[in-house]
Amino acid sequence: MTTNVLENLQFRLAARPVGMVKASDWQQVVEPVRELAEGEILVKVLYLSLDPAMRGWMNDAKSYIRPVAIGEVMRAGGVGVVLASRSPKFAVGDHVSGGMGVQRYWIGAADDKAGAFYKVDPALAPLTTYLNTLGMPGMTAYFGLLESGQPKAGETVVVSGAAGAVGQTVGQVAKQLGCRVVGIAGGKEKCDFVVNELGFDACIDYKGGSVRDGLKQHCPQGVDVYFDNVGGDILDTVLTRINLKARIVICGAISQYNNTDAVKGPANYLSLLVNRARMEGIVVFDYADRYHLGVAALGQWLKQGKIKSKEDIVQGIEQFPQALNMLFEGKNFGKLVLQVAQD
Repeated sequence: MTTNVLENLQFRLAARPVGMVKASDWQQVVEPVRELAEGEILVKVLYLSLDPAMRGWMNDAKSYIRPVAIGEVMRAGGVGVVLASRSPKFAVGDHVSGGMGVQRYWIGAADDKAGAFYKVDPALAPLTTYLNTLGMPGMTAYFGLLESGQPKAGETVVVSGAAGAVGQTVGQVAKQLGCRVVGIAGGKEKCDFVVNELGFDACIDYKGGSVRDGLKQHCPQGVDVYFDNVGGDILDTVLTRINLKARIVICGAISQYNNTDAVKGPANYLSLLVNRARMEGIVVFDYADRYHLGVAALGQWLKQGKIKSKEDIVQGIEQFPQALNMLFEGKNFGKLVLQVAQD
């Protein structure tokens, strides 16, 4: 096909944000899609994954992945369909997932390392599921819980951000392993969903009451595993309730990402000493060579109806700036996904 008749809308990083991300931190660029070179593919972006980690990628600071450069298309994982191909690796019509960036079209080498594209099958699961339970959040939950949390049947597992992308899968996997699972989420609607739809044993509404009191009520035997997605005061509070040899998994700290002053560390960290407990950070990329095992296990549970995958879909790439900030305002309900185009 002739590709240069297509116009590509891109969101590029215009400035390093201070605090919450502002509209002025983005530059919208429209440019024609160039012709393919040998070995390249053109992907029409259908859905993009919006993740809290994106806020950290905008900072000019050393991390597990290089920061997005000023003037660069904002990094984002996505799912799309191959419109044109000059590579034997992918055919026109293949659905693929990988690092697409916040734009309408992705073009480049089929074996691009940053893209890391792989085929997905829309007949096996909705495409958005490949950005949630069968994608990066699912792999984060599965390997983070099993490898770092090491839950055992009968133990109490607490997970913050329980209605979010990672939290919902952590809790459901822990239930499959025979654990008592208590979520922490913001608002009655989210807590009801976590208990009634996802099967958690209880959920503490941090917006509607005391997390400390909720932990006393719902974790009478203490906390064996805490999977932390929020950091801040909630992490500090959970540390007061941990058991001997407890495991704390540090996955994220969404309460701290837009701070304009120093990150708030846990004042109660000596509880780790008293209880001979362990706190460990996780990065999902460390398990890349085993993603297929996580996808197989989670896919089987999905197929059997033992776990569920909930996505919150925002329509239109133009909504990207506002949609991203939903993550930090507690407005998303489930995995936040931006729909860029129809299949």
